[in-house]
Amino acid sequence: MEPTKKNIKTKRIHSIEDLDGKDLSFHYWGTMKYFIGLIKSSELKAGLILSFYGIIFNFVYQNIDNAKGSFTSFGFAHILAVLWLVSTLISMYYSVRSFIPRIEKNYEKNVFFFGDIISKFGDIKEFSQAFMDVNIDKEKLYDQLGQQIYINAKITAAKFKNVNKSLRYLAISLAILLILIIKYIFYVIF
Repeated sequence: MEPTKKNIKTKRIHSIEDLDGKDLSFHYWGTMKYFIGLIKSSELKAGLILSFYGIIFNFVYQNIDNAKGSFTSFGFAHILAVLWLVSTLISMYYSVRSFIPRIEKNYEKNVFFFGDIISKFGDIKEFSQAFMDVNIDKEKLYDQLGQQIYINAKITAAKFKNVNKSLRYLAISLAILLILIIKYIFYVIF
């Protein structure tokens, strides 16, 4: 029980012996792959949203001449059309925003971050040596992998936040478009 209290006081939960005795890199790399998969998933969803808007804009463009009759005087339909366009543009903005890379630069240099590899480790020989040093020292290895996991988690959270906002505005946009279609149908019938 005594060694545990000592480890807690020094802010180190695991001892060097624990790190040397176990190969935790599998878990670290698995977590990294998990977040990379989530990042790809969020970008796929954003791409599908943008593709869906392409279909909707094509539909609107092909039917705009037929719908012009219901827009003869300024009124409810014009307000709905403007609201539809605004909600659509906001949704598209958040979809595109989820594709924009979010590179975190406010952290220590890391041998696993592509930006640091090129800019903070000198030439190829210096990087190779630093990479080998980190991989030999398990504490450094797990620390740098843990930092990358944290940064990838932040990136993933930001991307999913943008995709969720895009989906909300997509739902609003579709609801408004449905109301416009129903209004047009009533205009044609009556």
